[in-house]
Amino acid sequence: MNPARTETFTIEQSLPGERLDKFLVTRYPAVSRGAVQRLIDEGHIRVNGAPVKPTHSPRAGEVVTVHFPEPKPAIAQPQAIALDVLYEDDALLVVNKPAGMATHPGAGHEDHTLVNALLHHCAGRLSGIGGVARPGIVHRLDLDTSGVLVVAKDDIAHLALQKQFAARSLDKIYLALVCGNSVNDTGTIRAPIARHQTQRKKMAVRDEGRDSLTTFRVAERLGLATLMEVRIHTGRTHQIRVHFQHIGYPVFGDAAYGAKSTAKLTELTGYTPPRQLLHAHRLTFRHPGRAEEMTFEAPVPKDFEEALRVLRRAAKSRR
Repeated sequence: MNPARTETFTIEQSLPGERLDKFLVTRYPAVSRGAVQRLIDEGHIRVNGAPVKPTHSPRAGEVVTVHFPEPKPAIAQPQAIALDVLYEDDALLVVNKPAGMATHPGAGHEDHTLVNALLHHCAGRLSGIGGVARPGIVHRLDLDTSGVLVVAKDDIAHLALQKQFAARSLDKIYLALVCGNSVNDTGTIRAPIARHQTQRKKMAVRDEGRDSLTTFRVAERLGLATLMEVRIHTGRTHQIRVHFQHIGYPVFGDAAYGAKSTAKLTELTGYTPPRQLLHAHRLTFRHPGRAEEMTFEAPVPKDFEEALRVLRRAAKSRR
């Protein structure tokens, strides 16, 4: 377990348009904004010795004290769930997450998550930076997205990997089966993403959102659908799903962002996808200990292959 620690620093420049919680996330990129807000609410973060609110605007000369308490024992319990391990050493492991498995415990998914499986597989040896709910979790995949995911076993590896995600120095390639025949063979989608104004579980392209960048190329044309090879250069929630809905080619099977298009494609082909057909196919990063570049691929899962077979047959019959 990682020991408690306290850090103190002085703000060098006033930031009247900034919030303290957002400012601290830039200083501690491995700590989520939600975790920073909890530390502020619990009094572990103080300015000039006094408690503050997350909305406090940092001012030059203020002394900020940040106390990281010792992590509590994990609430999630180890569960003997089989893992498809692509690589493992003392610092990290790389797994192929199946569709239908939540990355970490949350509302509606209190157990049988990847974290439960990792706690059993690693016998509790996971980085504590993610807190009690997300030990070892450096990044996540949506419940119904399959594919490659890297997990940190210690804080040094976690921080090093988190820096690569923050610096956008990794290479993340997804396969997305989208509705419609793409007009362009390649493309760039740069559109800011923020929480949906009325549906709080969804994201949306909004002017006030965070900068988000996705690039793509057509891997295979399937008449009524297109297989895309997609690179994400930022890590926003639901980024690929939101961006492809935005340009008019939602992911096939995506109930949240592509229900109408999926229903139409199902009507035309007679095929109902079991989930959103999005797969994290390849991940390249530098090993935090050896600085060696490493690439891992997760094979295309059976349900994805079945959808491709159906759409290929449908495309042939329409010629």
